[in-house]
Amino acid sequence: MIRNYLIVGWRTLWRHKTQTFINVLGLSIAFAAGTLLFLTAFIELSYDRFNADADRIFRPYFFQNRSEGIRKNVGMAYPMVPTLKKTFPEIEQATRYAETSGTVQYRGKEYHKDVRTADPDMLTLFSLPMLQGDAKQALNNLSDIVISEDMARDIFGKENPIGKTVLVKDFGEPKQFSVTGVIANPVPTSSITYDAFIRTENRPNYAEDKDNWSNGNHLVYVKLRPDVDRATMEQRLKPFIQTYFQETIRDLSKNGALAKQKNDAFSLRLQPLLDVHFNTELTEGISPAKVYTYTLLTIGLLIVLIASINFINLALARSFTRMREVGVRKSLGALRIQLFSQLWSESLLTCFIALLIGLGLAVWLLPDFNTLFNTQLTLDYLKNPISWGIILAGFGLIAFISGGYPAWVMARLSTVKVLRGQLKTGKPGSLRNSLIILQFIIACVLITSTFVVLRQIHYLRDQPLGFNEDQVISIPVDQDLNGSRSLELLRNRLATNPNIVSISGTAINVGSGLDGGYGKSTMGFMHKGKEVTTNWVRIDYDYLKTLGIKLLAGREFNPSYATDSISNVIVTTSMAQKLGVKNPVGSFFQAGAENTTYQIVGLIPDFHLYDLRNKLEAVTLYMKKNDQIRYILVRVTPQGMVSAMEVLKHEWPKIAPKTEFLGSFLNENTDRWYRKEEQLSKMYGIAAGIAIALSCLGLFAIVLLSTEQRIKEIGIRKVLGASVMSVVTLISKDFLKLLLISILIASPIAWYAMSQWLRGFAYRIDIEWWVLAGSGLLAIVIALLTVSLQSIKAAMVNPVKSLRSE
Repeated sequence: MIRNYLIVGWRTLWRHKTQTFINVLGLSIAFAAGTLLFLTAFIELSYDRFNADADRIFRPYFFQNRSEGIRKNVGMAYPMVPTLKKTFPEIEQATRYAETSGTVQYRGKEYHKDVRTADPDMLTLFSLPMLQGDAKQALNNLSDIVISEDMARDIFGKENPIGKTVLVKDFGEPKQFSVTGVIANPVPTSSITYDAFIRTENRPNYAEDKDNWSNGNHLVYVKLRPDVDRATMEQRLKPFIQTYFQETIRDLSKNGALAKQKNDAFSLRLQPLLDVHFNTELTEGISPAKVYTYTLLTIGLLIVLIASINFINLALARSFTRMREVGVRKSLGALRIQLFSQLWSESLLTCFIALLIGLGLAVWLLPDFNTLFNTQLTLDYLKNPISWGIILAGFGLIAFISGGYPAWVMARLSTVKVLRGQLKTGKPGSLRNSLIILQFIIACVLITSTFVVLRQIHYLRDQPLGFNEDQVISIPVDQDLNGSRSLELLRNRLATNPNIVSISGTAINVGSGLDGGYGKSTMGFMHKGKEVTTNWVRIDYDYLKTLGIKLLAGREFNPSYATDSISNVIVTTSMAQKLGVKNPVGSFFQAGAENTTYQIVGLIPDFHLYDLRNKLEAVTLYMKKNDQIRYILVRVTPQGMVSAMEVLKHEWPKIAPKTEFLGSFLNENTDRWYRKEEQLSKMYGIAAGIAIALSCLGLFAIVLLSTEQRIKEIGIRKVLGASVMSVVTLISKDFLKLLLISILIASPIAWYAMSQWLRGFAYRIDIEWWVLAGSGLLAIVIALLTVSLQSIKAAMVNPVKSLRSE
């Protein structure tokens, strides 16, 4: 029976090639796009879920209700974990974790690896499979090192690494470590990355800061007992904070912090592990926001929905040309379930063919998709049983709803009414129109979203940043190198190069460089009874000259002044305002753990050290030699940009022979600030293109069937003198009404959705009426062109051919 249904279904599909082609094409595109988008979203949403007790693991962070607004910080001090474990039996495990790196030496060879510092609980708190060694004892000693499977292979080859000794640098004095364990490589969907782990106590500043509660320089993860929930633990932590952070709370209180939220000016809160990957608030926007993942899912669903709507519409439209077939089958004794099975088998066959083609398209487009959206999807994810479960579930749902509903409608038709020609077609027509409206609502919203995102990106890039980013090259300095020494060597080597205007250095890059590094250092202190917070930026000589920042008062740092590298600073106008002075040059303030006295020697205009999602912040520039330079900035002449870059590529290996040259122009770096927005615009643009294409494909098929059903009406009208244009208008006007309704509904939806998105930017555009009107007009033009193609063809048919059968 099933075999018979499939054979008859295949013959029916082959007989109606145009409809079959449109259905298969639309569904194939939807399956391909949906598969790629759903897999990407699935990977993002599966971050850290591999941990056995993920629901009990949290990352503590400080919540500060400051006078200027809420501030959150994940940087913890060394005594935090030992004190928490000693104070709270509710905490089952806890570990410090810092994303450090170092050079590992073995038998004369050196390897740069991500050597993380952590506590013994790290190996059991997270689900890190131990391949060799005992997870409970592998980090018990300060000289223990646990390495990953890849690191074991890179360094030791086929040797057994357990018990071998390696020399680890970059943690103060080089130190010998003994390999006590080998763990599996980090899972791609893990927030914890590593090549190796050593104890936290090996960090160079540990001895002097182990009892210092004000120096937050690492992350902390805790696992609560199964009977303790997050809210209860946060309440238990309040007395703890009152005990160990009295001075901080007192300073916040003096500045009016308690006016907004009593008893919560400063608290320790717990962030669930499963939220860590998506939290942009605590990582300064580096992590992907969850909204982008949900956007992927939504776009995938919308594309599949549009293709399904096409399928339903075409099936319903075709049903009226198959009424007599259904009536005859029922008169010959066919049961309703048999008719449903026969008609649904055709839909199932169509969906199955589309699924195979769609999966083939997805595999074929995978490299381009990864490049376009900066993802790392591989065919391995397609082999995952969960992925196949999602794909097959989606296939079954689409096949059941898209094919099942039209089959159900046709199977329940009255035999007598069908054969007498008395069947009314109003309900399916209303449903068809509603589905067309829904399709174009989706298309118009996506088109509008694309325009708004593109305009916002253009607006952000056109905003003045307060410095001249043109003709400036930024070179990351590896952590293995002495940044100040590398800067001095480069200055000496390029001193006579006519294409080099100036060279300087900084601890914080401007924009997002090729190394992907990000840095932010803030300092808060009390000044004249008022709290002052500023970005604290280590720079070197000629920083202002290199970035084209003009002095408003005072001077730039100069080697002639010894105190410039000890206690002198340059501040922005926002910092001067916070200090309460109009002309701050020559004034003093005290800041830092040791209450160092700083003198202001220069005043500069505000500039955007970070992207324009946030408002301008106060900046203080300083030159303490013990803080390292991490980026070298080189201003070049406009005519010498290419040659200067080549010279730098040639000279860099002589200064840093073991590190890769990752120099990039600052204007490229600042463009990369908005990579997420660019990806979003690409997403919306491609989705809008697919949505409008699928909608018009369905519309074309509906018009094709409509003109087939009205062919004799068109012939009679032409015999009675109707012009081609009047016939085209007759066919098009009904669809134009549907498009106008779609635009009226889509415009407020798009305006609200994009207004909410724009609220995430301190500097943003207004959504003008013409953006909404332009999006709608574009949809109308494309749709009318689609309708007109078939309408004109139908209107130009010789009426003699149309009426011959009568």
